Amino acid sequence: MNTPLEDGNNLRYAEYVLGVLDADARADVAREVLDSGEAATAVALWQRRLMPLADTIGDVAPPAYVWARIHDALQLETPAPITPRKGLWDNLQWWRWLGIGASAVAVALLVVVSLPRFAPPPAVVNAGYMASTIQQDNGSTGWTATMDLQHARMVVVPATPVAFEQGRAPELWLIPAGGKPISVGMIERDKPTTLALDPTLLAQLGPTAILAVSVEPIGGSPTGQPTGAVIGKGAIGAAPSAGGKVAATGNGQADHTRV
Repeated sequence: MNTPLEDGNNLRYAEYVLGVLDADARADVAREVLDSGEAATAVALWQRRLMPLADTIGDVAPPAYVWARIHDALQLETPAPITPRKGLWDNLQWWRWLGIGASAVAVALLVVVSLPRFAPPPAVVNAGYMASTIQQDNGSTGWTATMDLQHARMVVVPATPVAFEQGRAPELWLIPAGGKPISVGMIERDKPTTLALDPTLLAQLGPTAILAVSVEPIGGSPTGQPTGAVIGKGAIGAAPSAGGKVAATGNGQADHTRV
């Protein structure tokens, strides 16, 4: 059986799904997914083909000699202990590093206090690209969402097809930290969807918000809030920009708010 889009160029989409591209190449593919329906479909097909393979791979504990080889390759001063670790209070090396770290912090604080005070530059919020992996309750990826903040749009690509009852369809929601869900729009269950992001949605995007998918009537929730079961959720994070740098999105960890 032939693999879809099986040529040298489109194998980049498989490498994108596997996460083996460097930052620049990954950013190029992310833009292609936003700008090209063919690229978005190719990524979705590769996700559907490759993601299930990870479910069959079990955890493997590395042998004890692996650390010894790493230790020798890095030319560390003292050999790593293979015997069970001592308690923290008996760990001389830990206390040495703690002392060095405390001294470094003290010096850094002294330098900071001595420097002239300037107003901090404004944080760059909502710059570049952002991404989210929306996972289903069983742990599999249901959709991936890539947000182009400059052009105020989002591309949602299904990774694992989800069956819906007749008259029901998936609706995407943005949930700010401590806030109520905001509808982003209806999405397709089996092909990419491009959604426009209004200023209200753009202002709420960031690592403290999440995306969620609920089951709603065709045409969307009649109440403006989720009425059906929530079948997927995912945190929002920064994606590499064209220069290979991560777009700044503010401070804080993803807030796993429940619908």
